[in-house]
Amino acid sequence: FLPLFIAWILSYMMAPGVRFLTRLKVPIMLTTVLLLSVLIYMIAWGGSLLSDLIIGSSAQFVDYYQRLMAIWGEVALKYHITTDYFRGVDWGGTLRGALFSLSGSMVTLFSKAIMVAVFLMFILMGSPYAEYKMRRAFPQKSAQVMNILDSISKQIGRFLSVMVLISAATGLCIWFGLSLVGVDFAATWGILAFMLNFIPTVGSIVASIPPVLVSIVQFYPAAHGAAFGIPPQVLMTVAVVLVVQVSIGNIITPKVMGDSMNLSPVIILLSLLFWGWLWGVGGALLSMPIAGMIKIVCDNVKPLNMVGVLLGSGQFYKKEHELESEKSQS
Repeated sequence: FLPLFIAWILSYMMAPGVRFLTRLKVPIMLTTVLLLSVLIYMIAWGGSLLSDLIIGSSAQFVDYYQRLMAIWGEVALKYHITTDYFRGVDWGGTLRGALFSLSGSMVTLFSKAIMVAVFLMFILMGSPYAEYKMRRAFPQKSAQVMNILDSISKQIGRFLSVMVLISAATGLCIWFGLSLVGVDFAATWGILAFMLNFIPTVGSIVASIPPVLVSIVQFYPAAHGAAFGIPPQVLMTVAVVLVVQVSIGNIITPKVMGDSMNLSPVIILLSLLFWGWLWGVGGALLSMPIAGMIKIVCDNVKPLNMVGVLLGSGQFYKKEHELESEKSQS
């Protein structure tokens, strides 16, 4: 079901392209083939790039880990911190195995893209006929039903497209910022930030840890007179990660996404736990889009408005209440 669900989500993002080409009288089969060709090329290119980055850097990652353990040993000895819990575990071998396993899982994931493409092909081929089916299924309320479905489709398409653009902007900013600082594997950390940005809260935290650890190893020891004995490049790395994640996550995203991102933190957590439990990493990556899509549907279907309100964070409704109170007092 995961490939089918991914295809369904992608269909909302590709719907504007289908509608545009359909208005130009391009046959639906040709439209579907063109859009799928572009999608498959992008997926293949991204999967190949990511796999090459992981495999090519795995040996260096293990070397960095060993140097990090050496630094930790010096700090532990200096400040009399016990390191017994690190003994007896082959962390380097475990890390190497995890990297190759991650690379293999990515290859497996992208190898299933053909299944996603097949599902997506049938969904896109059937999309132009949805209006006629609604007219026959709801002859009395076909216009009302079509308006609701059209509104839902456009909002979901916009929501998903903006999510992808925001994640891409996060990855590019991380890549560019870390490249300026001189941190190794900056491209890898940018791609990691792009992917994990889809996982709410947890993803941005997890994506921020590796570049900071690599910068500690890369620029250790600190220059004489450095603040708190920390290399300035490490502080700059932390600053880049914090500025990008905080500015995009807390300032730009809410302004761009608007009410569709007005989700309760509890709902986001429950969505992450449920879909992560059901589909693993793929479910965790899809948890935020799924929660946002459910809220959009509830907001547009009158009998489900109450559910949409309960799924929201309440901030928007608080502002509405305060404005109403001010008007009533004036």
